[in-house]
Amino acid sequence: MDIQKKFKSGYVSIIGEPNVGKSTFLNAVMGEKIAIVTPKPQTTRTQVRGVVTTETYQIIFLDTPGILDPKYRLHDWMVKTAYAAAEDADLALYFVDVSQRRSQIELQILERISKIDLKTILIINKIDLISKDSLLPIIQEYSQKFPFIEIMPISAKLSEGVSELRKLVVDYLPLGPQYFPEDQISDLPERFFVAETVREKIFLETSKEIPYSTSVVIEQFKERKNGKMFISAIVYVERKSQRGILVGKRGEMIKRIGRLARVEIEGFVNSPVFLELRVLVKEDWRRSDRKLKDLGYTS
Repeated sequence: MDIQKKFKSGYVSIIGEPNVGKSTFLNAVMGEKIAIVTPKPQTTRTQVRGVVTTETYQIIFLDTPGILDPKYRLHDWMVKTAYAAAEDADLALYFVDVSQRRSQIELQILERISKIDLKTILIINKIDLISKDSLLPIIQEYSQKFPFIEIMPISAKLSEGVSELRKLVVDYLPLGPQYFPEDQISDLPERFFVAETVREKIFLETSKEIPYSTSVVIEQFKERKNGKMFISAIVYVERKSQRGILVGKRGEMIKRIGRLARVEIEGFVNSPVFLELRVLVKEDWRRSDRKLKDLGYTS
């Protein structure tokens, strides 16, 4: 009974600009991959929730889209999603890439955090990219910018400082109930992870505007009598020319993306998978509220 009284739980929002290592950290702290990761910015488009449970605490991490200066309605939606996660959280981890120059967006983010009066830990990520001598001036600079409750340098990619950060997060969690079963690592459906896996492979295998112009919708997800999982997905693009590039000569590009995605999906669903991918055009979907809603981007 005493242990239950001391149980801690809470929602922890992971926020920051694009490509600062938020999703890499989530996977590292979870000990398994639940968020897609690519070298390209703006890979994450929605909240990805990861649940870490022990006998004495439960942390619900909220990975969020990178906050940027919006150019499309999709970007507006992504920024709104990121701030909504912060407003609902008990604690925020504000991530910065130690190798990137500071930006105006940073000032906007810190101002917004200040308005909602959210306890915030500064995470200085990618410390493997700089010398140790360079780190202290950066810490001093940030300590004067904002009243962070803690400042923690880490390398999410190398898992340096990740377990220490997890312990630090627990220190600031309030007493509370266990929100999810102890064996549950996320509250998102399998369809979400399958669609994200396909989208990750598109990001990794294509370049320029193609990955940003794609959205993946799972049409069918069912087990056949032979025990094989049948998954049918539509990849939407904005232009006919983009469709041609994504399909590739004799369909080679989309076949390659399908092969790469299928291998990972089979590991995730623990079953053989038949993955069917179709590429269709939905013109200018990133600029249209109605089309965004059709594709599942709803708040």
